[in-house]
Amino acid sequence: MRHLGRTLAVSALPVLCLLALAALIQTFAEPFQVRLAYAFFMNLVLALGLQVFMGNSGVVSFGHLGFMGVASYAVAILTIPVALKATMIPDAPFGLAGVELSPLVAALIAFALVLVLAFLSGFLVSRLSGAAAEIFTLALLVIAYVVFTAWIDLTRGQRSLYGIPVTSGLGFAAAVACVSVVVARLFRDSDLGLQLRASSEDTLAARAMGVHIGRLRHIAWVISALIVGAAGVLHATYLGAIGPNSFYFSQTFLVMAMIILGGMRSVSGTILGVLAISVGNEIARTLESGPVVLGVDLPEMFGLTGFFLGAVIVATMIWRRDGILGDIEFETLFRRRKAPSKGGEA
Repeated sequence: MRHLGRTLAVSALPVLCLLALAALIQTFAEPFQVRLAYAFFMNLVLALGLQVFMGNSGVVSFGHLGFMGVASYAVAILTIPVALKATMIPDAPFGLAGVELSPLVAALIAFALVLVLAFLSGFLVSRLSGAAAEIFTLALLVIAYVVFTAWIDLTRGQRSLYGIPVTSGLGFAAAVACVSVVVARLFRDSDLGLQLRASSEDTLAARAMGVHIGRLRHIAWVISALIVGAAGVLHATYLGAIGPNSFYFSQTFLVMAMIILGGMRSVSGTILGVLAISVGNEIARTLESGPVVLGVDLPEMFGLTGFFLGAVIVATMIWRRDGILGDIEFETLFRRRKAPSKGGEA
């Protein structure tokens, strides 16, 4: 609790900047730009969820997209009108074909489902480390994808579920992103977050000091899964249609690039990484179609987006392994900028 006031104070700047960005885009931008901004905020929530676990535990997770998919499918199945489900998933188990709930109730049930799954899987991931833990999270992602594609009576398999009520907007996505920023900073600045980061540096020393590493990883795993679940709710309630490929390797690769570029151990770095990759990804996608730039008709360059993401990861690993900010937060940067000027005046 002693960190609460300070964390809220240092979180104010990024939160206000995100809200101002959302307000400007909502007021002055074109509809397609609003959609891009919504994707930015949704990816920010997703990346912050991964950062809570990966940035503090030091364990890379490939499985969190599974929790996003669980939340999205739960909201979709519970909110799609009964008449539409009669044509898409008439044989849905547990009588779900005849259930139609409000988006709010469906979201709460989705969070409860994610909580249960994260709590149970957390017992396993908290007992593993290194490559074993990473392989386990990869297995979770594959298992989730197989369930999404093979449980045809419930999910329609590879075909999309559509007809989800569109209830989210840019303002709501920005609000969820701001709450995620605060939650991520609260955990990072807490005693739990500090102990967990220390254990990732020296496991033996942390155990010798009485740190319960497994319990801390379990807590971080559950919190991160719930934040990722919020991204799943945003995904389903804005697009109005979902498919299993949205929760597999391509999206995992995208979010990993964002976190690696900005700095996995920093909440501020995650924000910066999501912003940089979102802008760069859109530029690469535009160049793929062969636009005319300054009177020059550029050729089509299909696959440029994937090349861009790969290049970002490789370049970061070579020249800046800890990311742009490393473990530094925005307030630390501001203090460092002020320090030389004060020294010069003295």
